[in-house]
Amino acid sequence: MSAVTSITAQNTVEVTAFQDIKPEVIRAQIEAVAEDIGVDAAKTGMLHTAEIIEAVAEEVEKYRFPTVVDPVMVAKSGSRLLEPEAVETLIEDFLPLATVLTPNAEEAEAISGVRVKSVEEAKKAAEEIFELGPEAVVVKGGHIPLEGRVLDVLFYNNRFHTFEAERFDVKTTHGTGCSFSSAIAAELAKGRNIVEAVGKAQDFVVRGVKFGLAIGRGHGPVNPMADLYNEAERYSIVKNVGEAVEMLEDSPDVAVLIPEVTSNLVMALPYANDVLDVCGIPGRIVKLRGRVKASSCPRFGASRHVANTVLTAMKHDPDFRAGINLKYSKKILEACEEMGLTMSFYDRGEEPPEVKGVEGMSTKWGAETAIERIGKVPNIIYHTGDWGKEPMITILGRSAVEVADTVTRIAEISRE
Repeated sequence: MSAVTSITAQNTVEVTAFQDIKPEVIRAQIEAVAEDIGVDAAKTGMLHTAEIIEAVAEEVEKYRFPTVVDPVMVAKSGSRLLEPEAVETLIEDFLPLATVLTPNAEEAEAISGVRVKSVEEAKKAAEEIFELGPEAVVVKGGHIPLEGRVLDVLFYNNRFHTFEAERFDVKTTHGTGCSFSSAIAAELAKGRNIVEAVGKAQDFVVRGVKFGLAIGRGHGPVNPMADLYNEAERYSIVKNVGEAVEMLEDSPDVAVLIPEVTSNLVMALPYANDVLDVCGIPGRIVKLRGRVKASSCPRFGASRHVANTVLTAMKHDPDFRAGINLKYSKKILEACEEMGLTMSFYDRGEEPPEVKGVEGMSTKWGAETAIERIGKVPNIIYHTGDWGKEPMITILGRSAVEVADTVTRIAEISRE
């Protein structure tokens, strides 16, 4: 539930206007929730004036609920969201009430007076801010220059805890700080301790940034719903893969397309992060008495090679979430061409040694190479093999059922 402190007019580029809510109305909003529903934890964001800070601080002190304070001073676009004269009120009246304070590097500098351009300086600033009264301080690492990674620094119980994550070269970072502090508050409300809550919150925000919404001309928003969308899709994906398997098993012509290493049919969650987010067939799809048969029921994490191909394709076009591997033959490629499917290939003889030496990297490298070759994700990716490696064709599509339909049509055309 929200107690609105200010109404803003903003987009991905700038904040164009805002109107503060009267302190007495903000108080009434907090009281309306606290007196009836109760508060397990709260977080604060934009508190524009000293009067608003005082009103919120008095309510927090009155009800004594755990509070994560995000000291929002400047918007992503550069607009000031905290009046300069209100900084002192924030430090004196509100920081001593904070369960967790979550400044970024610039905010940590403004509060502590410590220059924050490195992890060590972030630790020093966190200690200085801790002396002002909050139970814990997290200095966020988004503005601290580290090659390829982000490091958040937590100071709590006179100990430092660091949380490292991958840094993404994306513009979908609008709302990272708000999402982070909100996630900490949510985890505290669920009963986690502060260290656990900060770790979970970082994981949550990393996925939100990775799968952010690339809209507008500026910094697009993070996607805090990615996890929820994934969980909501699990049943429908298992069902889709199951229907696709039935289609293949019911087609008497498909068996001739199965390679010696057998096949796997997969479909990924919409925001798949790794092979555990891809549904496949444990034991794969095999030939049995002239037909195909799935060795088991669909399950997430049951594929590696085809899953990695699909995950690579999704980086370039998230609509391509399904795939299957078939044996290589010119006749199959001719059928694909007749169907108007886009095709690309890679040469396993050109595979770099450092790729060959890592299990599971070959299919990623191959998919990247094939996609780069034509500038988009094709329906068909193939290679003609290498020493000890069977030639292979991979069919890509938007769903497992779509892929299965393509396979059955290929089988029919190839037979003619």
